[in-house]
Amino acid sequence: MSGSDPLRRALPLLRPRLPRLVLAVTLGVLSLGSALALAAVSAWLIGRAWQMPPILDLSVAVVAVRAFGISRGVLHYCERLVSHDAALGAAASARVQTYRRLARRPGDAAARLPGGELAGRVGADVDQLAEVLVRALLPITVAAVLSVAAVLLIGVVSLGVAAVLAVCLLVAGVLAPWLSARGAAAAESAARAEHDGRDVAAMLALQHAAELRVAGRLPAVIAETRRRQRDWGAALDRAAAPAAIGAAVPTLAIGAAVLAAAVAGIGLADQLATPTLVILMLVPLSAFEATTALPAAATALTRSRIAARRLIELTGDPRVPLPEPTPGPEPAGWDLTADQLRAGFPGGATGFTGNLALPAGTRHAVTGPSGSGKTALLLTLAGLIPPRAGQVRLGGVPLSELSEPQLRARIGYFAEDAHIFETTVRDNLLAVRGDCTDDELLAALDRVGLGDWLAGLPDGLGTVLTGGAAALSAGQRRRLLLARVLCSPAPVLLLDEPTEHLDIGDAAALLRAIMTPGELFDEGRTVIVATHHLDATAGIVAL
Repeated sequence: MSGSDPLRRALPLLRPRLPRLVLAVTLGVLSLGSALALAAVSAWLIGRAWQMPPILDLSVAVVAVRAFGISRGVLHYCERLVSHDAALGAAASARVQTYRRLARRPGDAAARLPGGELAGRVGADVDQLAEVLVRALLPITVAAVLSVAAVLLIGVVSLGVAAVLAVCLLVAGVLAPWLSARGAAAAESAARAEHDGRDVAAMLALQHAAELRVAGRLPAVIAETRRRQRDWGAALDRAAAPAAIGAAVPTLAIGAAVLAAAVAGIGLADQLATPTLVILMLVPLSAFEATTALPAAATALTRSRIAARRLIELTGDPRVPLPEPTPGPEPAGWDLTADQLRAGFPGGATGFTGNLALPAGTRHAVTGPSGSGKTALLLTLAGLIPPRAGQVRLGGVPLSELSEPQLRARIGYFAEDAHIFETTVRDNLLAVRGDCTDDELLAALDRVGLGDWLAGLPDGLGTVLTGGAAALSAGQRRRLLLARVLCSPAPVLLLDEPTEHLDIGDAAALLRAIMTPGELFDEGRTVIVATHHLDATAGIVAL
């Protein structure tokens, strides 16, 4: 791999444990080496037994056959244990490093991606990257070692057959994987876009089915998901041709090697002993056992390289340590102001345009129809995406001059689709502030109307939300997210649709509590809410 290869660049994410990998390769070589030795000893035993020698002449070979047969299975099992332990450890490391780098990178690195694509990158792509150890690196190394050993073993008997075997092993171990990799690359490059589009459309339908149904757009979103799935299937069909050829090549190579061994064996019949001839005929069959896994290894290598590239786009080059955050000037208070601001997602339409003055401790509502740019404005005010034009200041200091820790400690953005983790209620709330006591968590849940719900849970705060958000109704999820906001220490809170999925009466009451200083949030905190409801009791920023 070259220095610019995404897999080489992504190694700091994996942090593979070299001793475990060496042990896994050693066990893999010993396992398939046992298979090769089993074939050679079995061939000798067949040829020698045909000569009907005294039984004691065969006893050592009989014991060796049993030993190699047993050791092959035992060593393969041990290799699986060690290699999967190394891969799972690397996946855990990659996931931790990905989150750490995301936490220290500018917020727009993740905020610019749709939820479905972001979930795919930190989920499936991390798993695919870690699989390179078990599904690519290990079989390729083992196949290389075993192929050399098989050629050397046959070379002792016949250099001609060894040369043909070497060529056939190269065809099965290089040409077939290359064809499979071509097919995988074509399928992945076409399918990634379809996957992302399908996931985005599916998540949109799952999370906003009610609103889409009212707007009459739900059938179109579902149809888009189906179209993306069909396009993915078509891409796979187009990529199947080189992969099919790659699957056929090893069989042809095996046939050629066996045929060459048979022809050579006939020519050498008068010069070699019968057991040696049988070894010459049968060992080439076993020599290809290691290469049969190489087409799948090449496919895994290609997919891991694509996953590594996508992760690097998200986290930056993992080989380059992220600089330590340099604190900027301390803001003088929590006043949020914007001068000649143009807010909007990069590459998208411009939403809010104008000036803003949001004094500390006040309540403001951002209203407007769907797609008008409410979320983009909140993300801009939070410093998660840069302004299209103009500047946002906190306490007189431009957000661009504040370090990421400074921003996150002072401005908290809480998304409409914030994640509910498949862990305890307690841990879901501690995600924003790890030093909250149970009493504070209970008070936060009670204030948002989840006190009775919590009392009905079997383990209270320690109850695991199996399935994450699936364990809650839409209204419970919204209230739990609001309780998480109450636990945040940030003095400026930006809430995106905090009362969605609640019935009209509960939504109005909860919104009124949010917008009334001192009722749900302390009077000194600034609260800015993006909402569709128009009965807010504070200043309105209309879009």
